[in-house]
Amino acid sequence: MTPPTTSPAGSERPRLAPTGRRHVADPIFKLVAIACATSVLVLLTAMIVRTTIEAWPVFADQGVIGFITGDLWDPGQSRSEVTGTYGAWPFLYGTLKASAIGVLFAVPLAIGIALFINEIAPAWLKRPLTYGVEMLAMVPSVVYALVGIYFFRIEIWRPIGQFVADSPLGVIPLFSGPVTNSSYWAAGNILAIMILPIITAIVRETFAQTPVDERLAAYAMGATRWEVMRQVIVPRGFPGIVGGTMLGLGRALGETIAVAFLIGASQRRDGSIFFAGDAVTSLIFNTFQDARPEGVWALLAIGVTLFVITMIVNVVARLIVYRVGRTVGDAAV
Repeated sequence: MTPPTTSPAGSERPRLAPTGRRHVADPIFKLVAIACATSVLVLLTAMIVRTTIEAWPVFADQGVIGFITGDLWDPGQSRSEVTGTYGAWPFLYGTLKASAIGVLFAVPLAIGIALFINEIAPAWLKRPLTYGVEMLAMVPSVVYALVGIYFFRIEIWRPIGQFVADSPLGVIPLFSGPVTNSSYWAAGNILAIMILPIITAIVRETFAQTPVDERLAAYAMGATRWEVMRQVIVPRGFPGIVGGTMLGLGRALGETIAVAFLIGASQRRDGSIFFAGDAVTSLIFNTFQDARPEGVWALLAIGVTLFVITMIVNVVARLIVYRVGRTVGDAAV
């Protein structure tokens, strides 16, 4: 028997000829993968088109700019035409303000947690901390809302807010009192807790991708652990920080129950973070069940507006990640 011929070292291994089954399965798998990917775009397009069609009578009557910038929300009772006045700005303002507070608190905390888990925590503590942060993402929104109502806002957030309002910072309109239990401040803080796991997970994975050579080079030049984290790891992971922040912001913009319970349901648009306000999601949550057809059109219109804002935020985030990634290396997820 002739011995099998061996390929020279370093040569490419011979490719197996496709069998009949593989020849049939590969195109099928390709079609299934394309269909799955396409279904996402189809569903997204269907959502946008359908909700916009339903909301169009309100946009046509109020005008897109007038609807977005209007200050009065006075629903009508008609079933066939728009008779009320619909201004979305107080609710958009509340959504953006509460989300900004949440992101402002969550991002520095997420960066600190990620650095501690990856760089400082002993081995026996890393896994429990990681699981603990991930567990926060599994808590239902209604649980956050109830804990926020009956504990956090009374025992923690209002005393802290009152301390800030009574301090010299209270002369600034943003921090002026009085401090109410339900407010932008309370809603923003609960959002910070809710988006913390998302941002932390992405930032931690991004920091872990920092090349070992860059770490060792910094240590070889005499850098301390703090200097390595501040001058190597954080700048290298900046695209991931931006990406995680935008994902967290997207979650904050769309959160419903916790915000509805804690923001106050007031159309008053005030500069202070300690006053009650309202948000797009809480408006829909509180009024959809009893809304007449005309009111439903208006709620769909404000939902479409929030959807567009979320899309713009995500597009801007991707552009920032792309631009920064070209400079420091794209470590984003």
